[in-house]
Amino acid sequence: MNNKYFLLVCTLIVFLLPQVLSADSSIKIDTEKRGEPISKYIYGQFIEHLGKCIYGGLWAEMLMDRKFYYEIKDKFDPWTYRNEPFWDTDYYRCLSASPWEVIGPAGTVTMDSDNPYTGKHSPVIHGNKSNEKTGIKQSWLTLKKGQKYTGRIILTGDKKAAPVKVQLVMKNGKTLSKEIKNISSEYKEYPLEFVTPASCGDYGNVSIEIFTEKEGNFKIGAISLMPADNIKGWRKDVVSLLKELNAPVYRWPGGNFVSGYNWRDGIGEPRDKRPPRKNPAWQGVESNDVGIHEYMELMELIDAEPFVAVNTGLGTIEEVAEEVEYCNGAKETPMGKLRARNGHPEPYNVKWWAVGNEMYGSWQLGHMPIEKYTEKHNKTVKAMRKVDNNIKPIAVGEVGEWTQKMLENSSDYMSLISEHIYVKEKVNIPEHTAQLAEAIKGKAEAHRKYRKEIEGLAEKDIDIAMDEWNYWYGDYIYGELGVRYHTRDALGVARAFHEYYRNSDIIFMANYAQTVNVIGAIKTNDTTSTFAATGMVLKLYRNNFGSIPVEISGKTGDLDVAAALTKNEDSITISIVNPTENAQKLSINLPEAGKKSKAIKWEIQHHNPAAYNEPGKKPEVDIIEEKVNIDLSKLSIKKYSIVLFKIPLSGKTKDVKEEEKDFFTD
Repeated sequence: MNNKYFLLVCTLIVFLLPQVLSADSSIKIDTEKRGEPISKYIYGQFIEHLGKCIYGGLWAEMLMDRKFYYEIKDKFDPWTYRNEPFWDTDYYRCLSASPWEVIGPAGTVTMDSDNPYTGKHSPVIHGNKSNEKTGIKQSWLTLKKGQKYTGRIILTGDKKAAPVKVQLVMKNGKTLSKEIKNISSEYKEYPLEFVTPASCGDYGNVSIEIFTEKEGNFKIGAISLMPADNIKGWRKDVVSLLKELNAPVYRWPGGNFVSGYNWRDGIGEPRDKRPPRKNPAWQGVESNDVGIHEYMELMELIDAEPFVAVNTGLGTIEEVAEEVEYCNGAKETPMGKLRARNGHPEPYNVKWWAVGNEMYGSWQLGHMPIEKYTEKHNKTVKAMRKVDNNIKPIAVGEVGEWTQKMLENSSDYMSLISEHIYVKEKVNIPEHTAQLAEAIKGKAEAHRKYRKEIEGLAEKDIDIAMDEWNYWYGDYIYGELGVRYHTRDALGVARAFHEYYRNSDIIFMANYAQTVNVIGAIKTNDTTSTFAATGMVLKLYRNNFGSIPVEISGKTGDLDVAAALTKNEDSITISIVNPTENAQKLSINLPEAGKKSKAIKWEIQHHNPAAYNEPGKKPEVDIIEEKVNIDLSKLSIKKYSIVLFKIPLSGKTKDVKEEEKDFFTD
């Protein structure tokens, strides 16, 4: 080729290549070609007894180690610092000793292990003849202005110790005090009530003190302090966000936690008598304040279904069967009678049961080879079904040998099989956002292959429960595993939902892990809470995306597009994710809606892929809703954005909200 033609070709390449790369995407939506209806259970959630998910997040209790699992010592050193190199985390603080500090001279606080109120021991406060203040205190509390706080303290002691004082000490030295003038010689509950002044802002770094200035001795069995507006022990602000999230099902109590958990520790009244334990799988103390009854009350509050995980690690088959009977047995059965004595005569009728957690992993308490585990799984489910044959057991899966062996040997003992997905951070934003979707697709394809290769499996139609899935990377800002989520993660979660929709024939349930703080969709501090960036996506899709997926053909380019008819087929929802740093053009051919249409538009967008939300501050990553007139042939999708349109078809409006009908029919 001579130089003249070579230069001409190079010039054309330089001129045309950018145009080719930025060429508009064009798709057609065929509403007659439909997939399996999208299960509502795709929008499930997962809460575990870990970090600040339940205690310090969902549950309203303000005091750490309120039942005194740790021995109170003269040397006050409650914290250790850990990191987890596998997950690329920085060092984070965790409780490893008593958070209660001695007030007064050394030796004035001892632990009574002969007659403890609950657990291993209870603290004894020894007064002295010089009437010097002796007792214990816990710091780091934050109080809201004008807020009422209620609680109780369990005390016993001699008359010489009275009065005992419980007081909140503000940073400026001001106090709110409760004086208990007479102490019983047996353990007795005394109510507490404090109201903070309304004249200032919130009160940080507050201490609670329990002390005497007399020479007698007293013991503390337990103490509790909560905002008075708690709802059956749950934080009012967090419950409000859970209602907005509108998840249909919550998996509980674990996770790795369940493989060392005895469900009996979490039942019984009074709640203060339930024994404190070391968290068997994670850091910190398990107070057992939240057990089956409290979890079921939360499910009722937020109108969600329970999904209970049972212990097939260190637990026995008999314990699991008794737990099923406790939840579902008639009040005449042995466990039903116990449930009735604990305040709930009628069965809970739990349908969904996770039979173990990640038993394939060497990190799991009670881990065993697959050959032994399938045998234990089958025996466990037999025992569970003997109690209640209507349950839906969900088996432990992990694509590869473990899942294959479970499906070969235990398929008669499962309704669904679980898979878990966690991904880390990638620098390239489109690659980062694609990870979850790619993993979901890989799991679905593997299970389709199993159905072809394992004799008789296809007829059993055992779908996937992706009962843990999320991004997991970054520093633990919100306690143990309490990572922060950004715009880039929100984009990835939206793409994950698109992939769930594309595989609605084989994925029936998914449970975002975890709901609060711990790799969670909601983040809290001591007084406020907010949706993380990913939580905005969960809320958006659950409440607005359709339920009957339809086929999309054509060229989507860098965009990820999903579409679904609403339940009554009167409207269509179209969601578009742009994970790139440039705005993208998109043309949609949708004959039923016409070229131009009225629509409801929801958008999550931020110019910064690292933007995030913080409790107590206006969200940086938020949902913007508006009514728009759109030209489907000329859509412009902003960079780093998620856009969801709801469009009526052929003028039908049955499936739209009342407040939208006038707009759509004008």
